Amino acid sequence: MPYKLNESKRHHIPKQRYKLSNWSEYNHALKNRGRIDLWLSDDIETWWTHSDRVYDGTGSSQHYTDQAILTCHELRVIFKIPLRQLEGLIDSLFETMGLPLKCPHYSLLSKRLAGLNIPSPRYKKGVQRDERTVAIAFDSTGLKRYGRDEWHQEKHKVSSKRSWRKLHLGVGDDHVIYSTVLTDKNTMDDTATEALCDQIEEEVSMVSADRAYDENHVYKTVEAHFPEADIIIPPKDYLHYNENHHPKRCAHMIEIAAKGQQTWQQHHQYGKRSGSETAMQRYKRTFGNQLHAREMSNQEIEVMIACGVLNRFTSLGMPQSYKSV
Repeated sequence: MPYKLNESKRHHIPKQRYKLSNWSEYNHALKNRGRIDLWLSDDIETWWTHSDRVYDGTGSSQHYTDQAILTCHELRVIFKIPLRQLEGLIDSLFETMGLPLKCPHYSLLSKRLAGLNIPSPRYKKGVQRDERTVAIAFDSTGLKRYGRDEWHQEKHKVSSKRSWRKLHLGVGDDHVIYSTVLTDKNTMDDTATEALCDQIEEEVSMVSADRAYDENHVYKTVEAHFPEADIIIPPKDYLHYNENHHPKRCAHMIEIAAKGQQTWQQHHQYGKRSGSETAMQRYKRTFGNQLHAREMSNQEIEVMIACGVLNRFTSLGMPQSYKSV
């Protein structure tokens, strides 16, 4: 990023301040995020349970629909409460609304989470874009599984075994999360590129990422999925020109050597990659930096649901900021 070029004098540079040009609309959108009717529609009685249950001799068929299970977990992600409390919350809502419905048992919610068919984050269509194409940025961050928090370790001078999952995101310049992959903490960022690209169905004009993705197979994967996309990945510091490298990778090395790193970034709009960092910050500020589920299969669906909820929040309204003098 360009700000790294000022590393030696950053302590003399004051923090840039911003103001919002749509404060009223954004404030209204923030309040709408807590509305229950955003997730529970008026026709909920028609899709909450299966009307016709078929018994084929292999056991009882499902009573609650996948949409009901998904809605429950969306509410859990939003309010960050355990499944038992979620069951009580939804039951009380149905009683208040006068509906003859019940929330699925908390154990059923846990068991059926991994079985939900969510190939990519939901609610991507609800966000209106000014352009037909989208610029995608790849990045990753860590989510905590278990272990003592930092305050407990510092207070009592103890260490704790900490385990993390790595969340890989493909974020558009419209702040929509188009792809999500959850891996263990030892998985390299570049190895998740194939899975991230497979989830993107939109027409992509540009793909950007940091140096961790500067590998030949990343260029080949992105080019195979999006032939017309401009691939913007800064070469690694130790890399030298080699004809065996991907042609676009070599072109970046030649251009940086001729014009400089900052000019290359400005020419290719590398600053759009900050959208992925913004998405990771929004995820952790909204849902926390810790996973609720214990099993890997459940955790994968949990982050997929959370990213879909974040897309729904994006469709309600985003801040439009400008630099203040």
